[in-house]
Amino acid sequence: MIKKIVNVLKKVVVAFVILYGFNLLVSSINIFVPINLVTVGIVSILGLPGLLSLIIMYFLV
Repeated sequence: MIKKIVNVLKKVVVAFVILYGFNLLVSSINIFVPINLVTVGIVSILGLPGLLSLIIMYFLV
């Protein structure tokens, strides 16, 4: 039980770091993916394809 909780927390922290790092890298070209529960959840579950889908949605919306 505790092992599963730790695993989920690791994924959430890694997703937060990925989003933060992405925002730092592309801030010069004015692309910004907000860091909130929904975006962290998407990146936690889907990983990099989730981040790519968020970027595509940024350009479409």
